Amino acid sequence: MMDFPAEVDVAVIGAGAAGIGAVRRLTEAVGLNVLGLEARDRVGGRVHTIAPAGFPLDRGAEWLHSADRNPLSPIAQRLGFSIHRRPPEWTSRLSRSGETAEAEADWLATREKQARARREAALAPEDRSLASTLEPGSRWNQLLDATSTWGNGAELDRVSVKDYVRYDETSTNINWRLGEGYGRLFQKLAEGLPIALETPVSRIDHRGRAIRLETARGMVTAARVIVTVPTSIIAAEVVCFDPPLPDKVVAAAGLPLGVDDKLFIALDAKWTAAFAQDGFLVGSTKRRETMNYQIRPLNRPAIYCFFGGRFAAWLEVQGQAAMFAFAADELANILGSDIRRHISPLAATAWQQDLWSRGSYSYALPGHAGDRAILAAPIDDRLFFAGEATSPNDFSTAHGAFMTGVAAVEAVLASLRRSE
Repeated sequence: MMDFPAEVDVAVIGAGAAGIGAVRRLTEAVGLNVLGLEARDRVGGRVHTIAPAGFPLDRGAEWLHSADRNPLSPIAQRLGFSIHRRPPEWTSRLSRSGETAEAEADWLATREKQARARREAALAPEDRSLASTLEPGSRWNQLLDATSTWGNGAELDRVSVKDYVRYDETSTNINWRLGEGYGRLFQKLAEGLPIALETPVSRIDHRGRAIRLETARGMVTAARVIVTVPTSIIAAEVVCFDPPLPDKVVAAAGLPLGVDDKLFIALDAKWTAAFAQDGFLVGSTKRRETMNYQIRPLNRPAIYCFFGGRFAAWLEVQGQAAMFAFAADELANILGSDIRRHISPLAATAWQQDLWSRGSYSYALPGHAGDRAILAAPIDDRLFFAGEATSPNDFSTAHGAFMTGVAAVEAVLASLRRSE
């Protein structure tokens, strides 16, 4: 473990994407003593790569979304990561899932109609839920709800339409992947940085001139602090502010973390050879409780299963065996019962049960579209906030989190200059 200083110029709480971005930028500033404080025994937070079968699996963030404007894309290339640029066929997967070409065309038209309806609803004075834009009785409403659980981690009735439409869709059709894993990129970015692992912060005392941080390894004081922990941790007051910051706690509660999980399935040699790589399927187009599937992603002998919302929260409690049984039933219904003899579970996630995340990524409840700005606002020009939930237009993404960390540092540096 690194030496633990009693006093620093700037402390960063959390070493996920935002925290790593912040600490990296701070170390570039000459003459500053910097310390990152991470509760886990690893860096990356909700960006984490494992390799239980000899090839990388991203438990959390997987895609370089908006890759052509994503600041992590050129960084990954400079560091020698292999970039897979084949676009995901997310909008053309129903024809592989038992639907006709005509039905798929109707689905795509419905998606476009919904996008227009959401933009129009967002212009109204009152903030409504995404569910309010549904066409009553549409055959696609269950699938629209399912796609919300995949994209937002929550069902349509829980998601603010005003916040949803603020997500920057510029170039979001450009989505790349890293052959070595997204989590490995952040491990690389964190190498050599002054980050203390297994050091959760329990209290932020900002009463005096110096901010005092109570940690599992003792007290640290800092002139400036950047908080990058998930909204779930702030809302539950796992980290307490002294004096209290009720506006931050309320804003964090208005931006809960949705639930999205993954199940990784191994394919045997026979079925690996039978499948074309990077095929996308939907388990069912007629119910909300379903999974979507990547078949042989990156040419690997595997199937990645993705599922969200209340369904994912329920399956987390049931455990990996129940996840696999559900996925096997859906795959057998689409691909034939013989598939059961050729698949086996590799690993699964349970992000809601994860102590230091308690969910996957943020969404705004109806009526809480303004909470991102409230959460992001600094306190007394000394206490700053970052993380994907504070991003006005790139929330729920690793690159959005990373950019907020860098932006928070620029605000910190300006603050330090003003105090000279």
